[in-house]
Amino acid sequence: MYDWLNALPKAELHLHLEGSLEPELLFALAERNKIKLPWNDVEALRGAYAFNNLQEFLDLYYQGADVLRTEQDFYDLTWAYLLKCQAQNVIHTEPFFDPQTHTDRGIPFEVVLRGIRQALVDGEKQLGISHGLILSFLRHLSEEQAFETLEQAMPFRDAFIAVGLDSSELGHPPSKFQRVFAKARSEGLRCVAHAGEEGPPEYIWQALDLLKIERIDHGVRAIEDERLMQRIIDEQIPLTVCPLSNIKLRVFDDMRQHNILQMLERGVKVTVNSDDPAYFGGYVSENFAALHDSLGMTEAQARRLAQNSLEARLV
Repeated sequence: MYDWLNALPKAELHLHLEGSLEPELLFALAERNKIKLPWNDVEALRGAYAFNNLQEFLDLYYQGADVLRTEQDFYDLTWAYLLKCQAQNVIHTEPFFDPQTHTDRGIPFEVVLRGIRQALVDGEKQLGISHGLILSFLRHLSEEQAFETLEQAMPFRDAFIAVGLDSSELGHPPSKFQRVFAKARSEGLRCVAHAGEEGPPEYIWQALDLLKIERIDHGVRAIEDERLMQRIIDEQIPLTVCPLSNIKLRVFDDMRQHNILQMLERGVKVTVNSDDPAYFGGYVSENFAALHDSLGMTEAQARRLAQNSLEARLV
């Protein structure tokens, strides 16, 4: 079953490039950039990957991203992810990157973008993996800072297909960024947003009605609101669900409690993604395998989930 899942053509629509930074590469970049790490070795770092919630993960995620300094670093990060895609027959990817994670450390926007972009272009030429890059705002930062980031991105407008919204969800509702997303739409950018991971269904309503998003990232808490479920089904709004992430961050205590197949059977356009695979223990195929092992996902369901991912892509 696992080999067959691996061979299934699929798209990945919810992947944070910074979250694909494997410990081995993190240590290599730290050495290259002469950065002292708080962990003695790769195993010590892996041992820190026990999280009780989203915030505990984010604290480590931002600490890890500090090793990314040069254009070559961002290229190597992205290329390593694309090689994983090739091995798992991910034929199209729409990754997020968080410019504010880097510009706030003094790394110029264009350094980050050039490295990522060149790897994606090379991935299309050499590996046959098509792509669309999504610029994501950090929701724990201010609306003003998001506007500044959008302004920085405008000279490189053609490098992106969409804007997104991620980071700490609770206490940072989508409504906080309504004007930023309106500006992005006026520039011709598509819109997606994280909503309904730790946040309530109300955050999903806001993302749909105020941010005018076309795709919901996570969205698993939609099932708590029947009217919202009906809208998502009727309008066929895709959800980019990340099963292993949801367990690692305690959105569900156990994979057997996950609602992705329940949603699939109700007609929701759910997709399977890896979110931050270096931290959560698996890429797309491992997420599919976890659904098979814990929920008894059938071959027909796996095919529908893979097909949904290809249909839910923005480009």
